[in-house]
Amino acid sequence: MAVNLPPLGDLHPIDGIELGTAAAGIRYRDRDDLAAIVLDAGAVVGGVFTTSAYRAAPVLVASERLGKARALVINSGNANAATGERGLADARASAAHLAAKLGVAEHEVLPFSTGVIGEFLDMAAMRQGIDTALAARSANGWEAAARAIMTTDTAPKAVSVNGRVQGTLVSATGIVKGSGMIRPDMATMLAFLGTDATLSPSAATSLARDLADRSFNRLTIDGDTSTNDSFVVMASGRAGPTIEAPQGDAYADLRELLASLVVELAERTVRDGEGATKFVTIVVDGGRTAAECLEVAYTIAHSPLVKTAIFAGDPNWGRFCMAIGRANIEGLDPDRVNLDLDDVPVARNGLVADYYVEEQAAAVMAKDEFTVRVHLGRGQASETIWTSDLSYEYVRINAEYRS
Repeated sequence: MAVNLPPLGDLHPIDGIELGTAAAGIRYRDRDDLAAIVLDAGAVVGGVFTTSAYRAAPVLVASERLGKARALVINSGNANAATGERGLADARASAAHLAAKLGVAEHEVLPFSTGVIGEFLDMAAMRQGIDTALAARSANGWEAAARAIMTTDTAPKAVSVNGRVQGTLVSATGIVKGSGMIRPDMATMLAFLGTDATLSPSAATSLARDLADRSFNRLTIDGDTSTNDSFVVMASGRAGPTIEAPQGDAYADLRELLASLVVELAERTVRDGEGATKFVTIVVDGGRTAAECLEVAYTIAHSPLVKTAIFAGDPNWGRFCMAIGRANIEGLDPDRVNLDLDDVPVARNGLVADYYVEEQAAAVMAKDEFTVRVHLGRGQASETIWTSDLSYEYVRINAEYRS
Protein backbone atom coordinates (compact mmCIF):
# COMPACT_ATOMS: atom_id res chain seq x y z
CA MET A 1 0.00 0.00 0.00
CA ALA A 2 3.00 2.28 -0.48
CA VAL A 3 2.24 5.83 -1.66
CA ASN A 4 3.90 6.51 -5.02
CA LEU A 5 7.08 4.74 -3.90
CA PRO A 6 9.64 5.13 -6.71
CA PRO A 7 11.23 1.97 -8.07
CA LEU A 8 14.84 1.30 -7.23
CA GLY A 9 17.24 3.00 -9.60
CA ASP A 10 20.78 1.95 -10.39
CA LEU A 11 22.75 1.46 -7.17
CA HIS A 12 26.42 2.35 -7.35
CA PRO A 13 29.03 0.03 -5.86
CA ILE A 14 31.25 1.88 -3.40
CA ASP A 15 34.97 1.24 -3.62
CA GLY A 16 36.10 -0.45 -0.40
CA ILE A 17 32.68 -1.77 0.67
CA GLU A 18 31.19 -5.22 0.04
CA LEU A 19 27.84 -6.62 1.15
CA GLY A 20 26.49 -10.14 1.47
CA THR A 21 23.17 -11.56 2.65
CA ALA A 22 21.73 -14.85 3.86
CA ALA A 23 18.45 -16.54 4.73
CA ALA A 24 19.29 -17.29 8.35
CA GLY A 25 15.71 -18.16 9.34
CA ILE A 26 15.73 -15.85 12.35
CA ARG A 27 12.01 -15.16 11.93
CA TYR A 28 11.25 -15.15 8.24
CA ARG A 29 11.19 -18.10 5.89
CA ASP A 30 12.16 -18.15 2.22
CA ARG A 31 13.87 -14.75 2.29
CA ASP A 32 17.18 -13.24 3.32
CA ASP A 33 17.12 -11.79 6.83
CA LEU A 34 20.79 -11.18 7.61
CA ALA A 35 23.33 -8.87 5.99
CA ALA A 36 27.06 -8.50 6.48
CA ILE A 37 28.85 -5.36 5.31
CA VAL A 38 32.63 -5.64 5.01
CA LEU A 39 34.85 -2.55 4.90
CA ASP A 40 38.42 -2.35 3.67
CA ALA A 41 41.16 -1.38 6.11
CA GLY A 42 41.19 2.35 6.79
CA ALA A 43 37.42 2.78 6.74
CA VAL A 44 35.66 4.73 9.46
CA VAL A 45 32.10 4.56 10.75
CA GLY A 46 30.12 7.37 12.33
CA GLY A 47 26.60 7.10 13.63
CA VAL A 48 23.68 8.30 15.68
CA PHE A 49 21.35 6.10 17.69
CA THR A 50 17.97 6.03 19.39
CA THR A 51 17.37 8.28 22.37
CA SER A 52 14.98 5.73 23.85
CA ALA A 53 15.87 4.74 27.42
CA TYR A 54 15.11 1.16 26.37
CA ARG A 55 18.13 0.88 24.09
CA ALA A 56 18.56 -2.50 22.45
CA ALA A 57 21.66 -4.59 23.09
CA PRO A 58 23.17 -4.04 19.61
CA VAL A 59 22.71 -0.28 20.00
CA LEU A 60 24.65 -0.36 23.26
CA VAL A 61 27.45 -2.32 21.62
CA ALA A 62 27.58 -0.49 18.28
CA SER A 63 27.51 2.98 19.84
CA GLU A 64 30.76 2.16 21.66
CA ARG A 65 32.53 1.02 18.47
CA LEU A 66 32.32 4.06 16.23
CA GLY A 67 35.54 5.07 14.52
CA LYS A 68 37.85 2.70 12.69
CA ALA A 69 35.74 -0.28 11.65
CA ARG A 70 35.92 -3.33 9.40
CA ALA A 71 32.41 -4.78 9.32
CA LEU A 72 28.74 -4.60 10.30
CA VAL A 73 26.29 -7.45 10.88
CA ILE A 74 22.55 -6.75 10.64
CA ASN A 75 19.65 -9.10 11.28
CA SER A 76 15.92 -8.56 10.81
CA GLY A 77 13.03 -10.27 12.57
CA ASN A 78 14.46 -10.03 16.09
CA ALA A 79 15.37 -6.72 17.74
CA ASN A 80 17.48 -8.23 20.53
CA ALA A 81 15.93 -5.56 22.77
CA ALA A 82 14.75 -6.00 26.38
CA THR A 83 17.04 -9.04 26.53
CA GLY A 84 19.37 -8.01 29.37
CA GLU A 85 22.87 -9.38 29.81
CA ARG A 86 22.19 -12.32 27.54
CA GLY A 87 21.21 -9.96 24.77
CA LEU A 88 24.43 -7.99 25.21
CA ALA A 89 26.44 -11.20 25.14
CA ASP A 90 24.64 -12.31 21.97
CA ALA A 91 25.27 -8.97 20.23
CA ARG A 92 28.94 -9.17 21.11
CA ALA A 93 29.11 -12.83 20.07
CA SER A 94 27.61 -12.05 16.66
CA ALA A 95 30.25 -9.39 16.12
CA ALA A 96 32.98 -11.69 17.44
CA HIS A 97 32.01 -14.46 15.03
CA LEU A 98 32.15 -12.11 12.06
CA ALA A 99 35.45 -10.65 13.30
CA ALA A 100 37.01 -14.09 13.59
CA LYS A 101 35.94 -15.02 10.07
CA LEU A 102 37.52 -11.82 8.73
CA GLY A 103 40.60 -11.93 10.94
CA VAL A 104 39.95 -8.50 12.44
CA ALA A 105 39.51 -7.23 15.99
CA GLU A 106 36.10 -7.76 17.61
CA HIS A 107 35.79 -4.07 18.47
CA GLU A 108 35.98 -3.29 14.74
CA VAL A 109 32.65 -5.03 14.08
CA LEU A 110 29.30 -3.38 14.84
CA PRO A 111 26.06 -5.38 15.36
CA PHE A 112 22.55 -4.16 14.45
CA SER A 113 19.13 -5.78 14.84
CA THR A 114 15.50 -5.00 14.04
CA GLY A 115 12.25 -6.86 14.63
CA VAL A 116 10.28 -8.25 17.55
CA ILE A 117 11.26 -6.92 20.98
CA GLY A 118 11.80 -9.19 23.98
CA GLU A 119 13.01 -12.39 22.32
CA PHE A 120 16.52 -13.87 22.36
CA LEU A 121 18.53 -14.33 19.19
CA ASP A 122 19.03 -17.81 17.76
CA MET A 123 22.82 -17.72 17.81
CA ALA A 124 23.27 -20.88 15.76
CA ALA A 125 21.19 -19.28 13.01
CA MET A 126 23.17 -16.05 13.35
CA ARG A 127 26.52 -17.80 12.98
CA GLN A 128 25.41 -19.84 10.00
CA GLY A 129 23.88 -16.76 8.40
CA ILE A 130 27.07 -14.76 8.87
CA ASP A 131 29.11 -17.50 7.20
CA THR A 132 26.73 -17.64 4.24
CA ALA A 133 26.59 -13.85 3.88
CA LEU A 134 30.37 -13.55 3.89
CA ALA A 135 30.68 -16.15 1.16
CA ALA A 136 28.13 -14.26 -0.96
CA ARG A 137 29.49 -10.74 -0.51
CA SER A 138 30.18 -8.43 -3.43
CA ALA A 139 30.39 -4.74 -4.19
CA ASN A 140 26.98 -4.99 -5.87
CA GLY A 141 25.12 -6.26 -2.81
CA TRP A 142 23.25 -3.08 -1.89
CA GLU A 143 19.81 -4.12 -3.15
CA ALA A 144 20.09 -7.55 -1.54
CA ALA A 145 21.08 -5.90 1.74
CA ALA A 146 18.14 -3.48 1.51
CA ARG A 147 15.82 -6.47 1.16
CA ALA A 148 17.46 -8.46 3.95
CA ILE A 149 16.94 -5.76 6.59
CA MET A 150 13.20 -5.33 5.83
CA THR A 151 10.53 -6.18 8.40
CA THR A 152 7.03 -4.86 7.59
CA ASP A 153 8.38 -2.83 4.67
CA THR A 154 6.63 -3.59 1.40
CA ALA A 155 9.68 -2.88 -0.76
CA PRO A 156 13.41 -2.24 -0.43
CA LYS A 157 14.52 1.37 -0.17
CA ALA A 158 17.91 2.40 -1.55
CA VAL A 159 19.37 5.44 -3.34
CA SER A 160 22.73 6.33 -4.93
CA VAL A 161 24.34 9.68 -5.76
CA ASN A 162 27.54 10.92 -7.39
CA GLY A 163 29.00 14.38 -7.13
CA ARG A 164 32.04 16.57 -6.74
CA VAL A 165 33.61 17.43 -3.41
CA GLN A 166 36.16 20.18 -4.03
CA GLY A 167 36.75 18.77 -7.49
CA THR A 168 37.00 15.10 -6.46
CA LEU A 169 34.31 12.70 -7.68
CA VAL A 170 32.59 11.07 -4.68
CA SER A 171 30.00 8.28 -4.73
CA ALA A 172 27.49 7.20 -2.09
CA THR A 173 24.77 4.59 -1.73
CA GLY A 174 22.32 4.32 1.15
CA ILE A 175 19.70 1.82 2.30
CA VAL A 176 16.97 2.16 4.91
CA LYS A 177 14.30 0.00 6.50
CA GLY A 178 11.35 1.11 8.54
CA SER A 179 7.59 1.24 8.18
CA GLY A 180 6.29 1.52 11.74
CA MET A 181 7.43 2.52 15.23
CA ILE A 182 8.96 5.51 13.49
CA ARG A 183 9.39 8.86 15.13
CA PRO A 184 13.19 9.14 15.18
CA ASP A 185 15.03 11.45 17.54
CA MET A 186 18.71 11.97 16.72
CA ALA A 187 18.60 8.72 14.81
CA THR A 188 16.40 6.83 12.45
CA MET A 189 15.05 3.32 11.93
CA LEU A 190 17.96 1.36 10.49
CA ALA A 191 19.83 3.21 7.77
CA PHE A 192 23.28 2.60 6.35
CA LEU A 193 25.08 5.01 4.03
CA GLY A 194 28.32 4.06 2.33
CA THR A 195 30.62 6.54 0.63
CA ASP A 196 34.13 6.46 -0.77
CA ALA A 197 34.84 9.86 0.79
CA THR A 198 37.64 10.12 3.35
CA LEU A 199 36.57 11.21 6.83
CA SER A 200 38.03 11.29 10.31
CA PRO A 201 35.97 9.40 12.92
CA SER A 202 34.71 12.62 14.49
CA ALA A 203 33.77 14.10 11.12
CA ALA A 204 31.88 10.91 10.23
CA THR A 205 29.70 11.08 13.34
CA SER A 206 29.14 14.82 12.92
CA LEU A 207 28.09 14.15 9.35
CA ALA A 208 25.67 11.42 10.45
CA ARG A 209 24.11 13.81 12.95
CA ASP A 210 23.83 16.65 10.43
CA LEU A 211 22.27 14.39 7.82
CA ALA A 212 19.80 12.84 10.28
CA ASP A 213 18.66 16.28 11.39
CA ARG A 214 17.90 17.21 7.79
CA SER A 215 16.03 14.04 6.94
CA PHE A 216 15.21 11.16 9.26
CA ASN A 217 14.56 13.48 12.20
CA ARG A 218 11.94 15.23 10.08
CA LEU A 219 9.60 12.29 9.56
CA THR A 220 7.03 10.45 11.60
CA ILE A 221 4.62 7.64 10.85
CA ASP A 222 3.11 6.68 14.18
CA GLY A 223 4.94 8.73 16.83
CA ASP A 224 6.78 5.78 18.40
CA THR A 225 10.56 5.79 18.77
CA SER A 226 12.20 2.40 18.33
CA THR A 227 14.59 0.73 20.77
CA ASN A 228 16.92 0.04 17.83
CA ASP A 229 17.03 3.25 15.76
CA SER A 230 20.45 3.61 14.12
CA PHE A 231 21.89 5.64 11.27
CA VAL A 232 25.43 4.84 10.21
CA VAL A 233 27.78 6.59 7.78
CA MET A 234 30.52 4.31 6.45
CA ALA A 235 33.43 6.08 4.75
CA SER A 236 35.86 3.81 2.90
CA GLY A 237 38.45 6.54 2.36
CA ARG A 238 39.07 5.81 -1.32
CA ALA A 239 38.29 9.29 -2.67
CA GLY A 240 39.72 12.70 -1.92
CA PRO A 241 41.74 14.15 0.94
CA THR A 242 40.70 13.47 4.53
CA ILE A 243 37.97 15.70 5.92
CA GLU A 244 39.19 16.07 9.48
CA ALA A 245 36.51 18.29 11.02
CA PRO A 246 32.82 19.16 10.46
CA GLN A 247 33.65 22.50 8.89
CA GLY A 248 35.16 23.95 5.76
CA ASP A 249 34.25 23.77 2.09
CA ALA A 250 34.94 20.06 1.60
CA TYR A 251 32.71 19.07 4.52
CA ALA A 252 29.97 21.41 3.29
CA ASP A 253 30.18 19.98 -0.25
CA LEU A 254 29.93 16.40 1.01
CA ARG A 255 27.07 17.24 3.38
CA GLU A 256 25.06 18.83 0.59
CA LEU A 257 25.70 15.90 -1.75
CA LEU A 258 24.63 13.32 0.81
CA ALA A 259 21.68 15.39 2.04
CA SER A 260 19.88 14.77 -1.24
CA LEU A 261 20.35 11.03 -0.73
CA VAL A 262 19.10 10.87 2.86
CA VAL A 263 16.11 13.14 2.20
CA GLU A 264 15.07 10.77 -0.58
CA LEU A 265 15.49 7.79 1.76
CA ALA A 266 13.44 9.54 4.45
CA GLU A 267 10.63 10.33 2.03
CA ARG A 268 10.60 6.74 0.79
CA THR A 269 10.31 5.57 4.39
CA VAL A 270 7.12 7.60 4.87
CA ARG A 271 5.74 6.52 1.48
CA ASP A 272 6.20 2.91 2.61
CA GLY A 273 4.78 3.52 6.09
CA GLU A 274 2.64 0.75 7.52
CA GLY A 275 -0.78 0.99 5.90
CA ALA A 276 -0.01 4.41 4.41
CA THR A 277 -2.38 5.72 1.74
CA LYS A 278 -1.29 9.38 1.91
CA PHE A 279 2.06 11.19 1.91
CA VAL A 280 1.68 14.50 3.73
CA THR A 281 4.15 17.35 4.05
CA ILE A 282 3.59 19.61 7.06
CA VAL A 283 5.15 23.07 6.88
CA VAL A 284 5.04 25.28 9.95
CA ASP A 285 6.42 28.80 9.65
CA GLY A 286 6.11 32.07 11.52
CA GLY A 287 7.53 30.54 14.69
CA ARG A 288 9.99 32.14 17.07
CA THR A 289 12.30 29.12 16.92
CA ALA A 290 12.73 26.02 14.79
CA ALA A 291 11.99 23.95 17.89
CA GLU A 292 8.51 25.39 18.34
CA CYS A 293 7.76 24.94 14.65
CA LEU A 294 8.70 21.27 15.00
CA GLU A 295 6.60 20.96 18.15
CA VAL A 296 3.53 22.17 16.28
CA ALA A 297 4.28 20.04 13.21
CA TYR A 298 4.74 16.85 15.20
CA THR A 299 1.68 17.50 17.34
CA ILE A 300 -0.37 17.72 14.16
CA ALA A 301 1.28 14.64 12.66
CA HIS A 302 0.81 12.52 15.80
CA SER A 303 -2.86 13.34 16.37
CA PRO A 304 -4.98 10.23 15.71
CA LEU A 305 -7.91 12.50 14.85
CA VAL A 306 -5.86 14.38 12.27
CA LYS A 307 -4.39 11.19 10.83
CA THR A 308 -7.78 9.51 10.47
CA ALA A 309 -9.21 12.64 8.85
CA ILE A 310 -6.33 12.51 6.37
CA PHE A 311 -7.09 8.84 5.67
CA ALA A 312 -10.77 9.67 5.10
CA GLY A 313 -10.01 12.71 2.96
CA ASP A 314 -12.21 14.70 5.35
CA PRO A 315 -11.35 18.43 5.54
CA ASN A 316 -12.36 18.61 9.20
CA TRP A 317 -10.03 21.54 9.74
CA GLY A 318 -11.02 21.92 13.38
CA ARG A 319 -8.86 18.87 14.11
CA PHE A 320 -5.81 20.71 12.80
CA CYS A 321 -6.66 23.68 15.03
CA MET A 322 -7.08 21.32 18.00
CA ALA A 323 -3.62 19.88 17.42
CA ILE A 324 -2.01 23.29 16.96
CA GLY A 325 -3.52 24.45 20.24
CA ARG A 326 -2.38 21.30 22.04
CA ALA A 327 1.24 21.87 21.11
CA ASN A 328 3.38 22.95 24.04
CA ILE A 329 3.97 26.51 22.83
CA GLU A 330 3.90 29.17 25.53
CA GLY A 331 1.96 32.27 24.58
CA LEU A 332 0.67 30.96 21.25
CA ASP A 333 -2.06 33.33 20.03
CA PRO A 334 -4.75 31.51 18.00
CA ASP A 335 -5.90 34.83 16.59
CA ARG A 336 -2.67 34.99 14.56
CA VAL A 337 -2.73 31.44 13.18
CA ASN A 338 -3.36 30.71 9.50
CA LEU A 339 -3.99 27.28 7.97
CA ASP A 340 -3.84 26.17 4.32
CA LEU A 341 -4.22 22.83 2.54
CA ASP A 342 -1.96 23.12 -0.51
CA ASP A 343 -3.00 26.51 -1.91
CA VAL A 344 -6.52 26.41 -0.44
CA PRO A 345 -6.97 28.97 2.38
CA VAL A 346 -8.74 27.29 5.30
CA ALA A 347 -8.30 29.52 8.35
CA ARG A 348 -7.18 33.11 8.77
CA ASN A 349 -6.40 34.67 12.14
CA GLY A 350 -7.81 31.65 13.95
CA LEU A 351 -11.16 31.66 12.14
CA VAL A 352 -12.49 30.04 8.99
CA ALA A 353 -11.28 32.03 5.99
CA ASP A 354 -13.93 34.28 4.43
CA TYR A 355 -13.24 32.68 1.06
CA TYR A 356 -12.96 29.08 2.29
CA VAL A 357 -14.60 26.53 -0.02
CA GLU A 358 -14.90 23.10 1.59
CA GLU A 359 -15.15 21.31 -1.75
CA GLN A 360 -11.73 22.69 -2.66
CA ALA A 361 -10.24 21.51 0.64
CA ALA A 362 -11.84 18.09 0.19
CA ALA A 363 -10.30 17.83 -3.28
CA VAL A 364 -6.87 18.49 -1.78
CA MET A 365 -7.29 15.90 0.96
CA ALA A 366 -8.49 13.32 -1.54
CA LYS A 367 -5.08 13.42 -3.24
CA ASP A 368 -2.33 10.90 -2.51
CA GLU A 369 0.03 13.74 -1.64
CA PHE A 370 -0.61 17.22 -0.28
CA THR A 371 0.83 19.87 2.03
CA VAL A 372 -0.53 21.24 5.30
CA ARG A 373 0.73 24.78 5.88
CA VAL A 374 0.51 26.50 9.26
CA HIS A 375 1.59 30.08 9.93
CA LEU A 376 1.99 30.91 13.62
CA GLY A 377 2.36 34.68 13.21
CA ARG A 378 5.00 35.12 15.90
CA GLY A 379 8.44 34.96 14.24
CA GLN A 380 10.56 34.02 11.25
CA ALA A 381 11.43 30.36 11.91
CA SER A 382 10.18 27.57 9.64
CA GLU A 383 10.36 23.76 9.63
CA THR A 384 9.09 20.93 7.43
CA ILE A 385 8.30 17.31 8.29
CA TRP A 386 6.75 14.37 6.44
CA THR A 387 4.07 12.01 7.69
CA SER A 388 1.36 9.58 6.59
CA ASP A 389 -2.22 8.76 7.53
CA LEU A 390 -3.66 6.16 9.93
CA SER A 391 -5.58 3.48 8.07
CA TYR A 392 -7.40 0.23 8.76
CA GLU A 393 -4.41 -1.52 7.23
CA TYR A 394 -2.05 0.00 9.82
CA VAL A 395 -4.18 -1.52 12.58
CA ARG A 396 -4.30 -4.88 10.81
CA ILE A 397 -0.53 -5.01 10.24
CA ASN A 398 0.27 -4.27 13.87
CA ALA A 399 -2.50 -6.47 15.27
CA GLU A 400 -1.15 -9.40 13.27
CA TYR A 401 2.58 -8.57 13.56
CA ARG A 402 3.51 -11.64 15.62
CA SER A 403 0.86 -13.93 14.10
